[in-house]
Amino acid sequence: MTGLDRRPVAATETTLPRGPLAGFAAGSLGMGVWVTVPGLLLLYFLTDVLAVAPWLAGLALLLPKVADVLLHPWVGHRADIEQTRRGDRRRLLLIGCALPVAFAALFAVPGGLTGTPAAAWVAVFFIAGNLLFAAYQVPYLATPADLRIGYDERTRLMAFRMVVLTLGILVSGLLAPLLTGGDAATRGGYQRMGVVLAVGMLVAMLVGVAGIARLRGSAPASTAPGHGGWRALRTALRDRQFRWLVAAYLAMSTTTHLVLAGVPYYAEYELRAPGLTTVLVAAFVAPALLVTPAWLVVARRVGKQRALLGAQGAFAIGSLVLAVGRPAGLPVLIGAVAVLGVAFAGMQLLPFSMLPDVIRNAGGIGAGTYTGVWTATEATGAALGPYAYALCLTVGGFVASTAGESPVQPDAALAAVRYGFGLLPAVAMLAAVLLQRRYTLDATARAAS
Repeated sequence: MTGLDRRPVAATETTLPRGPLAGFAAGSLGMGVWVTVPGLLLLYFLTDVLAVAPWLAGLALLLPKVADVLLHPWVGHRADIEQTRRGDRRRLLLIGCALPVAFAALFAVPGGLTGTPAAAWVAVFFIAGNLLFAAYQVPYLATPADLRIGYDERTRLMAFRMVVLTLGILVSGLLAPLLTGGDAATRGGYQRMGVVLAVGMLVAMLVGVAGIARLRGSAPASTAPGHGGWRALRTALRDRQFRWLVAAYLAMSTTTHLVLAGVPYYAEYELRAPGLTTVLVAAFVAPALLVTPAWLVVARRVGKQRALLGAQGAFAIGSLVLAVGRPAGLPVLIGAVAVLGVAFAGMQLLPFSMLPDVIRNAGGIGAGTYTGVWTATEATGAALGPYAYALCLTVGGFVASTAGESPVQPDAALAAVRYGFGLLPAVAMLAAVLLQRRYTLDATARAAS
């Protein structure tokens, strides 16, 4: 992680020590499992293992995420109350550490359940998991705004988080398909995968709680006590800069989760090699381990917003290449996915480091509430992406099946697999670019630091 430390330090800016930074970032290792594995495997698990129709599978994933629109701001409200009353948000973080239990249950569908009952099982535990994830994620992401640090140091803090989050996404994205049984995935394989990854999640999340405590000791919280809650929610919703940043991030989150949900289908039905799922996930995620320090340098030189616009544009171009499909050739397609991965690294680092800039610009009050709205937006995108892909499959007449079955898919379904994975993400990312250009705070925040 030394590459994240090569930076000029403003005289008035607190420099966070690497030990507590690494501890804080470790929490993202566990969070990375939750943001990756359900997005990568749940839709496929429902349609190709539990025989759930694509439209119902998409709905089972969408409705729990829609509930997050209400749950996350409420958790943010509670986080601000905890900050005011107790001086920290530790209790919520510890409640969130129950997330691994819900994760394991998500894939432990009883053997007799298929179709609608199986979809209901998944939806119930998805709701429970999302609530526990919010309990951890909201106070966790409020940390950069809580600390007395500047514009560049907030980016550095989130760069540490991004590297470890990427590691979590990469490891879980590679391990999960293997643990399920790969090309011969079974219900038992999915259950085994859920338990193994849940244990790792728990350890990482507890380390993250300890890391946050150490960071708060290094750079004490600077938010004003006695405020936040519903008052902060009204402030956040009226904040023009926050609204445009959130709107752009909704488009980005929807797009990246759409691509993630489409990976198993693209590998099996377009590339005709289910085993390439692991290769595509690695090509999408692994570049972030190398390029996150580079995005940090770019952000310092040109500003976070201009760097983010570049990442969005690269993602759209790479998506268009994927829409070509097999005629482009496997090396070109894997290269296009790698371009998406480079852009994805920027789209994870930069918006998350811009959020505390917005909160500080608003006076640093109600960081939990602002973050709750932000994570609700992220959760909405995580639902809309797979749902949009599921709708593409439905329009194409995709045939659902149980594990071991190999139904013949109509040509329209195969086209839906390809265009849903390439063309639709390009269009959605173009919308993100247009929205992001309406955000105008970055130059002011950079000059004030």
